[in-house]
Amino acid sequence: MPSWNDLLSEFAGQADDAARSRWLNDRLTGALADVGQLRGGRNVIFYGSAYLQKPELPPWATGISAEDVNALMSVIHGMDCTKGLTLLVHTPGGSPTAAETIVAYLRSKFDYIEVIVPTYAMSAGTMISLAANKIVMGRQSQLGPIDPQVNVGGRFVSAQAVVDQFNAAKDDIVQDTTLAHLWAPILQSQGPSLLQECQNALAYGERMVATWLQFYMLNGAQDAQAKAEAIARHFNDAASHKSHGRRIDRDEARAQGLDVDDLEDSQDLQEAVLTAYHVATITFDVSPTAKMFRNAAGQSFLKNVTIASP
Repeated sequence: MPSWNDLLSEFAGQADDAARSRWLNDRLTGALADVGQLRGGRNVIFYGSAYLQKPELPPWATGISAEDVNALMSVIHGMDCTKGLTLLVHTPGGSPTAAETIVAYLRSKFDYIEVIVPTYAMSAGTMISLAANKIVMGRQSQLGPIDPQVNVGGRFVSAQAVVDQFNAAKDDIVQDTTLAHLWAPILQSQGPSLLQECQNALAYGERMVATWLQFYMLNGAQDAQAKAEAIARHFNDAASHKSHGRRIDRDEARAQGLDVDDLEDSQDLQEAVLTAYHVATITFDVSPTAKMFRNAAGQSFLKNVTIASP
């Protein structure tokens, strides 16, 4: 299996910029076609972000957003959707409402969806993964917590942390009213509606993911609703995870009841998936591409972003 360094050497060895561009296109398309063949002729889409290669870009450039549906429509056009979909997801996450829209669109097109996680499918990317019939993960792959992050004073914080802080303030003041003056400036800075907004956001994401799990991955399972709700609760439990960026590996995912296959079960599939992933990362490194949607037929939708130098 070629490593990232092997592929980078192949890329660098091309004669000129035009040859390097053709190599990137042919290598990625070929790897995705191999994935489709190995998955029984299924449609394949790579949905990836340059957030690791371009950390300076703002979240709207590399994260999951509403415009991603337009990109998916572009690369799905002309597919035989009865063959199902294998979706390779590499993302830091993004908008939960965008994830809901993406899942609704994909589910309107495909009865069967399999998500493969080459490395990272975090936050809203985990939400999309939990709407699949099956997830495939390698040793290096990870999902993450789905608890929503809210903008408070210009920075994003866990919605659960806000709820917990309000509860801590309430408990302290009930026990000792003299503590009210200590909590007052903190609570006033957060605004009167923030608690309700955070509670709504937590309930929204958990309920949405539980519904997807019940009707897709756990469809037909005994006590599917109760199991789906327990899984969604675990992924949404910020108090347990402690960090929104926490790694949830395949063993933990399986222990919660998810249908997860090991990428290493097929050496050929592992090679095709990781080749596609590595070629995509090289593309992100050498081009202005911030987000990529590519199918196995070579159709692509690229979001290019450049940051002007000061």
